Amino acid sequence: MTARHTVRTDVTSRVTGLPQEHEPGADAALAARFLDGDESALADVHRAWKPLVYALARRGVGDAGEAEDITQSVFLAAWRGRKGFDPARGALSAWLVGITRRKVADALSARTRRGELLAAAGSRMVLDERCRTSELQGALDRVLVHQAMATLPEAQRRVLSLTFYDDLTQAQISQVTGWPLGTVKSHARRGLHRLGRCLQDSEVACPA
Repeated sequence: MTARHTVRTDVTSRVTGLPQEHEPGADAALAARFLDGDESALADVHRAWKPLVYALARRGVGDAGEAEDITQSVFLAAWRGRKGFDPARGALSAWLVGITRRKVADALSARTRRGELLAAAGSRMVLDERCRTSELQGALDRVLVHQAMATLPEAQRRVLSLTFYDDLTQAQISQVTGWPLGTVKSHARRGLHRLGRCLQDSEVACPA
């Protein structure tokens, strides 16, 4: 073995994980064993090319744990789909690199989808919370108005009830109650003033 060959095999060993005695021609033999379904070849391929696959995955996704998962899925996919490997079209290592790039792309797409789903879910939660808050506030306002109305004198309460709940005009209220229009207007004005003061103070018991 020449000095140049020693240097080349030593570099190959550090990059691929193969023993220094690994010859370039052994790649073809390993690929053939792998393609034939030799399970021992899978272990050899994994040992030889895991550092490269992991480095590509780690650089692609930026996370060690996710890169490790991708690395395992690459070799599993390669083993299950080994019939799709054509030695005439390229080396086994290049085929593995192609699978790795696809797995990285899939992982990044899945990460994007998860982010979009989380963002959508968060927006919906905020919207639902706002709706619940609005509904609660509306119910609370109705309770406060009802309680404040109960504190008004009978005449004022009747005029405002006919106004708010029956949607009658003051002229119609005058006809319904038989009170003069001026009296209806006076009860409405005083009732609204007292009601507004009660609601502003958030008091249930308001002065008569």
